[in-house]
Amino acid sequence: MKLIIAYIQPERLTAVKKALYEKEVFKMSVTNAMGCGQQKGYHETYRGVDVEVNLLKKVRLEIAVNQDFVDATIEAIIQGARTGTIGDGKIFVIDLVECIRIRTGETGHDAIG
Repeated sequence: MKLIIAYIQPERLTAVKKALYEKEVFKMSVTNAMGCGQQKGYHETYRGVDVEVNLLKKVRLEIAVNQDFVDATIEAIIQGARTGTIGDGKIFVIDLVECIRIRTGETGHDAIG
């Protein structure tokens, strides 16, 4: 079992979800996030004052998958999120020690579904 965490551009969320659905990955958590990486933000003028904006809007996806779906999930995220420019995002893959479905009490790979 793995937990896949991806940070992507907000405007690429629809494309990523579509790519995930095509790979039969339907369960995910989506959260709005702020952050910066290699982009380092940008400068903007607001009412004549120069403002540095270094935290950019991102979307955080969290997807718990069984081992059989790890590669397909990563490929789908890359396919949907890649534009070829700085700021496309990052994917982190973490070992998932345990998963418990609250409703039924199932554990392990059965709980992920």
